[in-house]
Amino acid sequence: MTTTDPNATADPYAQGRDTTEGKVFTVTGQDWDSVVSGLGDEPEERIVVNMGPQHPSTHGVLRLILEIEGENVTEARCGIGYLHTGIEKNMEFRSWTQGVTFCTRMDYLSPFYNETAYCLAVERLLGIEDQIPEKANVMRVLLMELNRISSHLVCIATGGMEIGALTVMTIGFREREMTLDLFELITGLRMNHAFIRPGGVAQDLPPGALDKIRDYITWMNKHLPEYAELCNANPIFKARLQDVGYLDLTGCMALGISGPPLRATGYGLDLRKTQPYCGYETYDFDVPTWDTADSYGRFRIRLQEMHESLKIVEQCADRLAKMEGEPVMVADKKIGWPSQLAVGNDGMGNSLDHIKHIMGESMEALIHHFKLVTEGFRVPAGQAYVAIESPRGELGCHLVSDGGTKPYRAHFRDPSFANLQAMPILCEGSQVADVIVAVASLDPVMGGVDR
Repeated sequence: MTTTDPNATADPYAQGRDTTEGKVFTVTGQDWDSVVSGLGDEPEERIVVNMGPQHPSTHGVLRLILEIEGENVTEARCGIGYLHTGIEKNMEFRSWTQGVTFCTRMDYLSPFYNETAYCLAVERLLGIEDQIPEKANVMRVLLMELNRISSHLVCIATGGMEIGALTVMTIGFREREMTLDLFELITGLRMNHAFIRPGGVAQDLPPGALDKIRDYITWMNKHLPEYAELCNANPIFKARLQDVGYLDLTGCMALGISGPPLRATGYGLDLRKTQPYCGYETYDFDVPTWDTADSYGRFRIRLQEMHESLKIVEQCADRLAKMEGEPVMVADKKIGWPSQLAVGNDGMGNSLDHIKHIMGESMEALIHHFKLVTEGFRVPAGQAYVAIESPRGELGCHLVSDGGTKPYRAHFRDPSFANLQAMPILCEGSQVADVIVAVASLDPVMGGVDR
């Protein structure tokens, strides 16, 4: 169709144009000969295909515009924006603490990383980075590494499903469910937790959580090798992934690619080691690398990273066992929301002792609580950028404050958005079937791309 709005041409980004170019073919599963028969006397078999935005192998609502000749891709482009939520803009109209509820929904497979990057930036603006309780940092590391495992499980499970390895998919989601059960036990929610807050975390570990974590570690150490047994030396699996989606170190550096695609080239860049945060420098773990720069290498990287994350989770559990009763929120009551929460008779997560204090003992405490919740705390004017190592690479948060109770600007450097730039390089010159593998090896999450 053609845009007929007379005012449309005034906007250089919304000019009227035909949405289709050349002949249009409707492909509904028929043989290739019947598809190209519509070309008539035209000498070529060049066809432009829209893969997505609603396609089982495009990781949500990613649109791939593929120009193909026969089964070979000659040109590939990405179409994004179908999941745009306006999260960054919405954060400008909410208090600093309420902002966590928005950003946790960006990359919905790694919500704890979104929360941590944002809170670390807020804490840097507040100048309280050295006041965060040690137990809060250990809990943040625990949740992030559990989240890395659950995110990689989804990548491997869905990637296996897309190439026909259904057993990998079923066992992948089996282990992910166990991880989400831990999230629900600790935070009350399976995703979109808003549990990591400026100044610490929302509440302490519930009774019995450490025992559940240790049971989880035992289970995962027993079952993670199944993925290696099913895939690592499987000739069919290797044939689909090896030498597919090749991108060397030079290409990664030119495009700003990070995470497993970068480490699959042999370059072990991991911000947990190079720019430690939340006390990562005190944990014992390795950064896996591979040297093939292809989809198979990225798979092997993620498989090894889950083992390293389990090592960190075990270290966190050992530390938390010695921190019974320690605080999990910054001591400054003008910043930290009540974190000693307990479920009351109304089913809400309110500390009964805190309610008794503010409602029956201190008018000043009631006023302070009211202002903290409704208005929020003020953050000194300035800007901060904090980057952390998410399951998909460097996740950065840039915050600007004008000295008020809301962010003046919040912007995230999401690794899915940056890594997706590599899609044309990975796919052009390959076959259509290899596009599925190449995109899956990048592991893009469209909630993080569109924001």
